[in-house]
Amino acid sequence: MLKKQTVWLLTMLSLMIVLSVYYMNSPSDGELAFLGENNQNEETTGSIPDETSGDVDEVDNPSDDVGEYSSTEDDLFTMIRMQLEETRSLRREQLEDIFASSEASTDEKYQAYDEMQQIDNISSKELIVEETLKSENEYTDVLVRTKDDNIIVTVKADELSKTEANEIMQMVYDEFGTKEVEVKFQPNN
Repeated sequence: MLKKQTVWLLTMLSLMIVLSVYYMNSPSDGELAFLGENNQNEETTGSIPDETSGDVDEVDNPSDDVGEYSSTEDDLFTMIRMQLEETRSLRREQLEDIFASSEASTDEKYQAYDEMQQIDNISSKELIVEETLKSENEYTDVLVRTKDDNIIVTVKADELSKTEANEIMQMVYDEFGTKEVEVKFQPNN
């Protein structure tokens, strides 16, 4: 019961933080900040099956992966990170409950422990790629997300050349292995 209350409290606290950031940064003249159909994101997608291939396709429509948020563009990456962290924390807590349970079999405990290690491993790899891209290329912000077997990299930059996209894809390939990589950029304000 205490863990459910803790999860509920953390969820409400996260919601309050997100809303307070939104209200502090929202326009005061009655207009709402909205990222939707008028957003001009340009995307570059592709995969790197081996080190010599660097096929990059351009996609004109914005992706639904980021979603629509009532927030400024500066807060978008922060909100996505918070939601991702909250989702992973909840899943990790469920796995810890299974691992600590006296009713779970040894196999179930092993699977729970293995999944916890995978979550930690993915999170650390995402952080490494984000920090490396920010420091090497001086991007304003970088967001790396793992969705199933796809890696989605969103870079906040005024423009992103195909060469830069290929370099990003190669870096992700080096860190994560052979997975589908999607590189997008979001223009700076």
